Amino acid sequence: MKGKPELIVMLTYNDCTVKNASEIFSECRDSAARYWGFKEKALPFSQMKELFGYMKKCGKTTVLEVVAYTEDECLEGARMAAECGCDILMGTLFFDSVNTFCKERGIKYMPFVGRVTGRPSVLEGTIEGMIAEAREYISKGAYGIDLLGYRYTGDAAELNRRFAAEVDAPVCIAGSVNSYERLDELCECSPWAFTIGSAFFDDCFGGDFCEQIDKVCSYIGNKVKDGEPALV
Repeated sequence: MKGKPELIVMLTYNDCTVKNASEIFSECRDSAARYWGFKEKALPFSQMKELFGYMKKCGKTTVLEVVAYTEDECLEGARMAAECGCDILMGTLFFDSVNTFCKERGIKYMPFVGRVTGRPSVLEGTIEGMIAEAREYISKGAYGIDLLGYRYTGDAAELNRRFAAEVDAPVCIAGSVNSYERLDELCECSPWAFTIGSAFFDDCFGGDFCEQIDKVCSYIGNKVKDGEPALV
């Protein structure tokens, strides 16, 4: 089994940032999660910038995930990430302009692959096609890939397994990680990271927001360490 997948806590619900994102982060800043982020909607930009600055002061690695499908919207998301001082830009359809923008500013770019539509996003396409896409983007300098694995209309577990094994770059499985069964699957395929947002708000892992974060981090750590299902 490969290394422990990293949890990226997303302060989002149904692919939109929650209004009390700053308060939740403040309450949970001492939890086990090192990676934190949210979406480009629907906080005012001034609040986004302030919250990302607060996260950085707390020693967190920061992530902006942009759900956008046109080049102009994707570039605007990249500009937001740069102005907010984000470490990682996830999402957007791949565009050379966005890739170049991120490389010039030292932002780690992790675009979507496949046919992504809607909000919350839905993923379509063939597994082979998505792997080929990912390899092309990595060859152009993208840092990694934002894979909407559990939003896939096909066999999500097979997509996640093959993608993590066959793409030689950081892969983040984003969206709809909402059960311990899916955590088990993630430990088996061992991507670099995964996101959880809505599932924490829906109390899918039992406890308040901070307790759920620590439960997930502990579960993943024990599972990877022992190679056996962890106790909840």
